[in-house]
Amino acid sequence: MRKGQSIVELLIAMGIATVFLPALASGLFASRNGRAEQNQRLSATALLKESEEANRIAREQDWSSVATPGIYHPSQSGNTWILPTGTEVINGFTRSTTISSVYRDANGDIVTSGGILDPAIVKALNTVSWTTPISNNVSSTQYLGRYLTNSVFSDTTASDFNLGIKSSVSVTNTSGGEVLLGEGGYADWCTPNASNMTFDLPKSGVANGISAYEGRILAGTGENSSGVSIDDIAVSDTNPPVLTSRGTFNGYKTNAIFIEGNYGYIATDTNSKEIVIVNLTSPPFTQSGYFNAPGNGNGQSIFVSGNVGYATAGNKFYTFDLSSKTGSRPQLGSLNLAATGTKVVVAGNYAYVSIAGSVTELQIINVGNPSSPTVVGQADVNGQAAVDVTVNSSGTRAYLATNSSPTQREFFIVDTSVKTGNRPTLGSYNADPTSPKAISLASANKVVEIGTGGEEYQVIDVTNEASPVRCGGADIDSGVRGIASVFEADGDAYSYIVTGDTNSELKVIPGGPGGQYALSGTFESQRFAFPSVTNAQPVILNRFDGVIAKPLNTDIKLQIATTGAVGGNCTGVTYNYVGPDGTALTYFTSTDGTTIGAPIPLATSGSLQNPTQCFRYKAYLSTSDKFASPVLYDMNVNYSY
Repeated sequence: MRKGQSIVELLIAMGIATVFLPALASGLFASRNGRAEQNQRLSATALLKESEEANRIAREQDWSSVATPGIYHPSQSGNTWILPTGTEVINGFTRSTTISSVYRDANGDIVTSGGILDPAIVKALNTVSWTTPISNNVSSTQYLGRYLTNSVFSDTTASDFNLGIKSSVSVTNTSGGEVLLGEGGYADWCTPNASNMTFDLPKSGVANGISAYEGRILAGTGENSSGVSIDDIAVSDTNPPVLTSRGTFNGYKTNAIFIEGNYGYIATDTNSKEIVIVNLTSPPFTQSGYFNAPGNGNGQSIFVSGNVGYATAGNKFYTFDLSSKTGSRPQLGSLNLAATGTKVVVAGNYAYVSIAGSVTELQIINVGNPSSPTVVGQADVNGQAAVDVTVNSSGTRAYLATNSSPTQREFFIVDTSVKTGNRPTLGSYNADPTSPKAISLASANKVVEIGTGGEEYQVIDVTNEASPVRCGGADIDSGVRGIASVFEADGDAYSYIVTGDTNSELKVIPGGPGGQYALSGTFESQRFAFPSVTNAQPVILNRFDGVIAKPLNTDIKLQIATTGAVGGNCTGVTYNYVGPDGTALTYFTSTDGTTIGAPIPLATSGSLQNPTQCFRYKAYLSTSDKFASPVLYDMNVNYSY
């Protein structure tokens, strides 16, 4: 019985063994392979982490090494990592990094299809694969961001703006540098032509005085008995103008002349009538009044503003009443000057007098109360005797002409924005060998200085006040003795000069830009090559912001242009200007009249490309009021690289 039971037990044991031994053997085999697979995975994961770190290091070293889509693998180079193209096999593992571009939707979210390229980030798919003991792989995804440096390209100074292209606009330095519409006029002040339009004044006297406003010129030829005191000349509103004498007045030697409405004022040598008032309403012209300055001085200069006359005689300054133009006009006030007052001009509540015979060449007089004028400021320009002065319309700048000197300059810009105390000289110009006689403010940034000898008609560009320069001139060998500049409502601009010629004393020189603003103009900024041009990597334009002024009836709008560099520079490329929709049909505009700016969208197609290497902007200025202009003060373009 026990023997039979043993046989049965043996059979059962053998059956169980038959069932479990293969499973056990398989388990033992799987255990051995699993350990090998685990070891492979651990090794592959280490290689994967190494790829991720190599990618980061390569990105930090040079963004261009990860910026281009493709297949790469990490490789040590000295003490750093680089990413050669293609895959690598290392100890039985195949390793690669696939770089691809990243796109975002309108909300800035990363999308798998469509969207706009984000040039500041790439996707890196790292893979390590093996085939033994079985085929398998590990992978990871990285987003590698470009380390960006924010920077700003700015146009803000006159020097910055002067690097751009100007069409019917001008760059001034009133507020540190700005762009505004150029002034009207069909000619160019810097290329004067004095030969085309001339006019013969009566008799053969020496012309030495001139005053004008639109449509009318008053010229004096009474330096000797051969001329007339006044020739009243009508100027037609044509281009070129036609000059016609309306009539003359005689009887006095003319030292200086001024026209206001239908009245002419002569500064004379007649001691009982230093200033003579002539009614020019219609010929024959007659004397209507006069001013008799105390003493026996000669009238040197005359200026009229409102119902007050301002005159100099010797070293005296006078104000007199012109509420009536007839009879003897009463004196209102007077004061002693530093020396002989050669010219007086008035702007606002201040009179500016050029002085000869003193170390002070300019005196500023407060005439807010004409009955009690007071000297409040002065300037020593370190020049010879001053012969003439003119000021801008705001009275913030005085332009002074002095006698010729071989060692000193003859033209000076004086800062009169503050009227009191010693006023500084901002800049000067050497007119020698010309001996200056007079100056005229031709436009906001052009002054004409005239005289005898040398180049008798010189145009001085005062855009850079610290360094005024000659921009043009004309030789008028007979000498120029007087000048008046006129800016017409239709944009025409002229200098009228009286010369020493016998038969054509009066000459008309067309000018421009003139006194009023041009109706429209454009400014194209300098070509800006971003730092990335040197390594062929584009920058990302973030936004632009401009500071502007947009007075009533004026407008300013912008377009921008981007392009890639050619041959490492941005000069030989084409710039296509576009607005916010990427076409040439739209413009960036201002909503508040003081600023203009917008984000610059990312774009990889069309005329606007962002990222980019080269950038310019174009400003369009316009006005329907010739006396008002929009202004571009500053432009800042923010970018990242």
